[in-house]
Amino acid sequence: MLAGRADPCPMSDEHHHDSTSAGCCATETDHDVIVVGGGVAGLSAALMLGRSRRRTLVLDAGRPRNRFAAHMQAVLGSDGKAPEDLLATGIEELRAYDVEVRRAQVTAVATDDRTVTVHTAEGDRITARALVAASGVSDQLPDVPGLSQRWGRSVLHCPYCHGWEVRDRALGVVFTSPLAPHQVPLVRQLSADVTAFFGGFDDGTGSAGAPVELTAELRQRLQAREVKIVTEPVVALHGEGGDLSEVELSTGARVPVEAIFTGAELREQAAYLDGLGLRRAQSPFGEFLEVDPMGHTSNPRIFATGNLTVPTGNVPMSLGAAATTGAGVNHFLAEEDFDDAQQPDRFWENRYGASAQSWSGNPNAALVAEAGDLAPDSSLDLGCGEGADVIWLAGKGWQATGVDISTIAVDRARKAAAAAGVADRTAFSAVDLRTFDPGRQFDLVTASFLHSPVDLPRTEILRRAVGWVAPGGRLLVISHQPGEHHRHHLDLPTVDAEVTALDLPDEAWSIRKQVIPRTVTRPDGTEIEHCDGIVEFSRRAGTSSGT
Repeated sequence: MLAGRADPCPMSDEHHHDSTSAGCCATETDHDVIVVGGGVAGLSAALMLGRSRRRTLVLDAGRPRNRFAAHMQAVLGSDGKAPEDLLATGIEELRAYDVEVRRAQVTAVATDDRTVTVHTAEGDRITARALVAASGVSDQLPDVPGLSQRWGRSVLHCPYCHGWEVRDRALGVVFTSPLAPHQVPLVRQLSADVTAFFGGFDDGTGSAGAPVELTAELRQRLQAREVKIVTEPVVALHGEGGDLSEVELSTGARVPVEAIFTGAELREQAAYLDGLGLRRAQSPFGEFLEVDPMGHTSNPRIFATGNLTVPTGNVPMSLGAAATTGAGVNHFLAEEDFDDAQQPDRFWENRYGASAQSWSGNPNAALVAEAGDLAPDSSLDLGCGEGADVIWLAGKGWQATGVDISTIAVDRARKAAAAAGVADRTAFSAVDLRTFDPGRQFDLVTASFLHSPVDLPRTEILRRAVGWVAPGGRLLVISHQPGEHHRHHLDLPTVDAEVTALDLPDEAWSIRKQVIPRTVTRPDGTEIEHCDGIVEFSRRAGTSSGT
């Protein structure tokens, strides 16, 4: 149906409720958000989402980029802490907000206009409303002897992350990109003994890295700060364990160096996004995902953050960017929740999807009083909710039909009818009453608490329902009456206004109306008084459907 029975108590005898719950959505998904990547960026985004009451799942393959480093520096409050300790603290903090962190390798992602579907190498298929890609990049190093085993110890990439620890030592900058000349002044700030290796690395296949021309201007600039210049490529690194003592050049010469700064080739760890056709942007470090300031990609349900979008970002930069992205995802979903709330089908799916059961399962008392003595025949309930009225009528011998706009409600109604043993005398359909036409007539048509905070052409629906009443049959309209409780929620008609709006001819219809007070106990135990309006439109035998 289109709308239903508003009542302050979600376990009352009426079928619909008129206030949404926090964080609900019309689309039934396993989670609100899936975050791919459990490094600092992924956990930071998840923290913002968890604190915003979003059902969040973090999927992590267990290979953080900074796993080669023993400590993190320049992280306020965590300076010198081991990377794995920060992650463990973050995961523990997420538990307070019901964020789940799961070890899994994401292999593919698909989207439609409402849902993100994630597939994992472990065989799982998981759905969400949005996805945050925070799986980072990997550092691809040339195959130079002694290089990879020293990565994160004496082969470094960031003067801010590692520079203090190697201050005043013999340092080198190995050029592997056009940005290398900009790194030299930062390293020179750390030590007076700096060598610039313009030839990059040579792994036997040729010099690795983009060449940088040693112009006269650049040479003069480096020499002014007493930076030594070497043009031959580096072919090997030497030292005890992870320490570095010297680098070997292609000429066989060795240069004493205790640590080098260099840039690796950065590769996205996001092959799972390949099928989405996301827009990309060129950067000095290669081509990476294009995002707006909140991390939104060209796909409305996909966000990206951390090193996937800023590959040179350190831990605090990734933390901050990911927190912004987490807030951006929540804002996107919150706006969507409000958009959904204006769409009748999504609005009522939200209502029913917010809880396992919305109503008590008992028939409306007014219906029981009005229909208890009627001879059973065929009935149609407009806005049947979870089916309590239909099931009660079927139990009395009626062939009872119920319609509701919510597929969740209709599914529950079918199951309840089967459990009550009346499935053979009931029929339920998910329909929109704005366009619904049963194609037949019934001896009893009921519209109990047919109210809605969203679009509901109620009078138009009831006028059409008049034509669905068989000669000698009844249209029974049960509604809330205007009062203090409902004045902020619904525009409710009085019983007199109900009769006037339908304007049925006396020669074809007899009308009986009444207002009945009743007391409702709220979930907190307090009692409030309602007034229900009951209007019975009885069609005289022998009249045509046009009267």
